[in-house]
Amino acid sequence: MVKTPVDRFRVMGLIEGGSLLVLLFIAMPIKYGLDIPEVVSIVGAIHGLLFVMYLFFIAYVTYKIRWSYKWAASAVVVAFIPFGNMIFDSYIKKSSLVN
Repeated sequence: MVKTPVDRFRVMGLIEGGSLLVLLFIAMPIKYGLDIPEVVSIVGAIHGLLFVMYLFFIAYVTYKIRWSYKWAASAVVVAFIPFGNMIFDSYIKKSSLVN
């Protein structure tokens, strides 16, 4: 259940990471394999919105729980790596950030 700021961040991270995977592994092959570039335009716009929301969640969690800048910087970096948010989520679960 989503109760804490960290829980909310984790959910947003998984959604944003999932949108990156859809963009890279579904929309891009459709664009280049089937010559339908509109798919990337639509999925890319959705991913862009989710990425901006994810950045706001990082700022929110950093402010709300006094998250260290190391965690915040790591959260930004993993957003650019496929499956990065999923791996980062496992580190958050193992840390003392989740009660």
